[in-house]
This record gives sequence, structure tokens and C-alpha cells, in this order.
Amino acid sequence: MPYLYSAPEPQEPPTPKDARITHSSGQSFEALRRACLQTGVLFEDADFPANSSSLFYSERPQIPFVWKRPGEIVKNPEFILGGATRTDICQGELGDCWLLAAIASLTLNERALARVVPPDQSFGPGYAGIFHFQFWQHGEWLDVVIDDRLPTFRDRLVFLHSADHREFWSALLEKAYAKLNGSYEALKGGSTIEAMEDFTGGVAETFTTKDAPRNFCEILDKALKRGSLVGCSIDIRNAAESEARTPFGLIKGHAYTVTGVDKVNVRGQKIELIRVRNPWGQVEWNGSWSDSSPEWRSVGPAEQRRLCHTALDNGEFWMAFRDFRAHFDRVEVCNLTPDTLGEEALHRWEVTVHQGSWVRGSTAGGCRNFLDTFWTNPQIKLSLTEKDDGREECTFLVALMQKDRRKLKRFGASVLTIGYAIYQCPGQGEHLNKDFFRYHASRARSKVFINLREVSDRFSLPPGDYILIPSTFEPHQEADFCLRIFSEKKATTRDMDGRVDIHLPEPPKPSPPSQETEEEQQFRALFKNIAGEDMEVTAEELQYILNAVLQKKKNIKFKKLSLISCKNIISLMDTSGNGKLEFREFKAFWEKLKMWTNLFLQFDADESGTMSSYELRTALKAAGFQLSSPLLQQIVLRCADQELHLGFDDFLNCLVRLENASRVFQALRTKNKEFIHLNINEFIILTMNI
Repeated sequence: MPYLYSAPEPQEPPTPKDARITHSSGQSFEALRRACLQTGVLFEDADFPANSSSLFYSERPQIPFVWKRPGEIVKNPEFILGGATRTDICQGELGDCWLLAAIASLTLNERALARVVPPDQSFGPGYAGIFHFQFWQHGEWLDVVIDDRLPTFRDRLVFLHSADHREFWSALLEKAYAKLNGSYEALKGGSTIEAMEDFTGGVAETFTTKDAPRNFCEILDKALKRGSLVGCSIDIRNAAESEARTPFGLIKGHAYTVTGVDKVNVRGQKIELIRVRNPWGQVEWNGSWSDSSPEWRSVGPAEQRRLCHTALDNGEFWMAFRDFRAHFDRVEVCNLTPDTLGEEALHRWEVTVHQGSWVRGSTAGGCRNFLDTFWTNPQIKLSLTEKDDGREECTFLVALMQKDRRKLKRFGASVLTIGYAIYQCPGQGEHLNKDFFRYHASRARSKVFINLREVSDRFSLPPGDYILIPSTFEPHQEADFCLRIFSEKKATTRDMDGRVDIHLPEPPKPSPPSQETEEEQQFRALFKNIAGEDMEVTAEELQYILNAVLQKKKNIKFKKLSLISCKNIISLMDTSGNGKLEFREFKAFWEKLKMWTNLFLQFDADESGTMSSYELRTALKAAGFQLSSPLLQQIVLRCADQELHLGFDDFLNCLVRLENASRVFQALRTKNKEFIHLNINEFIILTMNI
């Protein structure tokens, strides 16, 4: 049965000090306002200037906008007039009805509103042309400061405005949200649930009305009473239907707000009603139970007052719930916390948050359809240890959100198609490899891969260890993500990609000349022929030897080793510190080179003569380097080409640098410790050597 999440018992909103300061000056809203009051100069926000760069990134204004402060638009402006209500939100010339629907829903929850719109600001005493708002972003609250210069045309606000032109809180909130996302244009088009989450830090779920349960009306009523934010919309089949008006006065592809659910007695029969608001502030439903419909004649004046029924064209209207289900396709619900709504008893959930990235060439493996790369995606181990009360399984919710895609629109970025899969953990405490996914199916997964900012679903699985793999649908697509896991009972999570574990073999001890085998004696003669009487090779001589030998190999693609690469090799093997390789040092390196060559050929799976960046992860592990995802990302950025391939010389350089760094670390670390202490001199010496 579909489900919703309810808020816990009301709590006081977090204080503004809990939100992170975001202004480039590093100063808080209070400090900035205080400085303005001391100088007598109204605040001007250099981070979001009053010019076209804050408005649009791909077009020019069609009309000449003039930025004005509220006091220049009306006499005696008010921040909030008579309380912040849903009638304060009227859409302007920007296609952000989704945002306005969320703001309207926010006004129904006083505590949530007080968090987003701090009440410590006005146009009265203490006014300095500066305001601030708070938004949730990927696991933390941000305090966004703005000045109050707003775009106008002929002394009227161009974008969001209140029905009362003296009131400005909603217009300033829209400006702060535009700043958060880079520009006003960045707010064009979206899902109401996105803004709802940014206003609450809550967890969202989408219902299709045709598939909703029989008690859907009761569920929505309970959601509203518990502080949930609720929006609804009508699907469109093509672009031509966007904002098309139906014969019943409803707008397709338009974001509405659900503001109430109730029942009314008509001739002994209870009729379920739902109240909906159009953020335009006009254009309403004209069917049964609309403002002027005859159904209201059978309802007494007192009942009409209780339901706040009016015949005003203010964008808000009642309709029968059965008509709502017939005409609206989608309902989006966002609750302040993911508590169960299906039961009378509220359950506080355990929450863990993981921040991660999909990086092309190392962790952007795509979905299970792409077996060769899927296993390289980030992997998170989830341990479910306690069963739900009275059940044999553990309930948990997974919400995967891709970060900052709206902010990146100006650079051509779009919302990626994302999802996740959950596998039974086989018991080993390390990143699962390709073969595991070749032979094991997932235990659960997101319902769909979809191009929304967030994908969330609830699951019930037996106690045990599981591996959760968030991914884009296509491989090689890059984005940062925030993964939230909620569980009814205590659960633990661990990033499987953060461990660094290095096992390097000890260099072999050289055989005394009297005990050398015939092969070793031949090798010594070859070395002497190149090195000369001093039996040492310089970087230039090493470069000549290695290039001559490696270029004869037909099954690897090889560019000439540079002189700096050979100096790195000498730095790795030179135990005497004279900048040259003695015979025993050269022989030890030659054994390494043979092993590394065999590894390269083994993990060049397609026999292309090159190694892909995904094959590199396995090859490095076989060479003794268990690396974290951030380390692998750095290696790929440095060593791979644009097609994410490495030639043998790239692979050799990578191994030499890794082993050099690892041996230096092992030499410098204190006993049984995983860290070292360096002063600036030691740090520079270390970095110069690797």
C-alpha cells in the first residue's frame, strides 16, 4: 500500500546560528546589517548584483527592467502584512509556478515558515536594505543574504508579488532562492517537491492519483495536519499542452498547492472536499463545488464560514475529491521528517547522510546495464540489525539527490537520470568487483531511473548486510550527490570506497656474486656493458635502456619514457642516495618491471594495448594498492587521456609515483599509526621526491 511520512511532534525551529553563512564576506546577516546601520548606507549585495547577470544567462530582458527598493515602489512598505499567507503569492513573468506552489504550502506550517523566513526583519527600526532567508541544501542549512533591490517595470514588480502591493516578503524570498541557484532564469521549470525539500530538509514522495489507495483523502488530510507540504499537477503529453486551459478551468503542466481537505454534510451524505490554490492568484476550477457552483446552496452559512468559502477569484477553490482524482494526475508530498504516517504511533527514524560524486573515468559507472563499469560506482554498506516491531523485516528509506543541477544550468548542465540498486553483501569488507554483479541479482532497487533531482523509495528487507549502489543511468556522467538513508530501527552505514590499504613486498636481497645463477651473471654482463666500469646507470642511461626494451613489445602501446620518469624510477630504487642505480638496484627494478608488465597485459581486458581507467582500479589492487575513490579520481585525472585510456608508460609512471609515496609514508609514520607529522621543509622534500 502506498505510504506517506509524517512529521514528529512539533519542535521549535532551529535558531539562525545553526545555518551556515554563505556571503562571500564571511560575515553573518547580523554583522552586515550592523555595519550598514553604523555607516548609514543601505546594503548592496555584490554576490548577486542588481543587473542582468542576476536575471538571465541565456537571454536578454524583453522589457527594460529597473531595480528598485520597496520604499521606491510604494509608500510605507511592509515585510509581512497581516501574517504570511498563501494569498501573498502571485506569479509574475517567470515560469516558476512550482516554486510558488511550494511557498504557498509553506505558509500553512508556521514553524517551517519561521525557519525559512526569519521573523527578525522589517522595513521599520533597524532597516538597512538587507534581508536573509534560510534554505536546506544537501544535508545542511544555509543562510542566504540579499539586498532588497527588486526588478520592476513601470513601478510594479516583474516577478513574484503579493496581492497587497505593500507587502514584500514573498518577492524577497524568491530573490534569495534565485541567488541560491545562480539567477532568476535558473528557476524556470521544476518540481514543487524540489522547493518543498529545500524549505524543510524533509523527504518527498510522489503519488499518481489513479494508483493512490482508497483512503487517499484521509491520508492527505492527515499529512496536512502533521505539517506536510502538498502540491499537485496535471500531466502534459507534449510541449503544446504546457499551461493549456481545460474546459473546467484547470491548467495543464501547472503546479498547484493543496491547502485543505474536509468533509461536508449534504442531505445526510458526507462529501469529501479538497481545497486547491493556483499560484497565479486567479483562474479557478469551474466544476462542482467551485466558488459559485449551486452545490454551496445546500451548505449553511456557518459551515461555509468554517470552510472559508468565498466567491472571490483569488486562485483558491474547493472541489469534490472524486473530481480531484479524475482531473489531477500527480500529488507531491513533503514531510518535515520521514516518520510513518500509516500508523497512529509516530516513529522517530535513524538518519545517515553520505556525500559523494560520480566522476568520469573512476566512479561514474552507469546502471547495471553497463556491467563493465557498473561495479566502479560508489558502494555504501548498510547493516540492518534490528527488526521492526512485530515484523520479521527492517524498514528503511533511501533518498538519492543529485546536487546543484539547477545552479549549473547556465553552463549547459541538465538533470541526470539517476537511481540505485541494493545487493546482499557477500561478507567481505571491500569494494565488490565486476564478477560479483555478473552472477548476483539485486535484492531491491529504485522503482525507476528518472531525470528528477531526487529519487526516493521505501523498502523492507530481512536483517543483514547490504551494498547500496547509487548511479546515473548512463556511464561517464558526472555529478555530486547526497544519499540519505532512513531506518525505523538503528542501522549502520559505511562507505566502501574510503579505505586506503597498501601492501608492498620487501625488495629482494641481492645474491652475492659467488652465488649468482648463470642467468644473473648474464644480466650483470649486460648491465656492465651499458653502465660502464662504475656499474651505475644515470637517468639518461636508464631512459635509453627502458625505451629500447619496451618499444620492442608488440602487445602494449608505448610512448617514450621521459627523463623525469626515469628520475622518478631512480628516486624509488636508489637506496644509496647518489642519483644513480647500482646493479642490485637496477635488478630489483627489473623484477618489478616484469611484474608490472604482466599486470598491464592481464588487465588490458580488450587487448587494445592500453588500459581503461576502470581496469586501472583492479590492476592497482593486484599490485598492492587498495585506494579510496578520491585517490583514484586524482590518478585518473593525472594519468588517463581524454578517452580514459592509459598507455603502458602512463601505467608505469602511476605505479612508480604510488610506490614512492607509499614507501616515504611508511618510513616517516610513527609506529602503528596511520598518519605522519611534517613541517613545511619536510613536506616540500617529500613532494619533490614523488
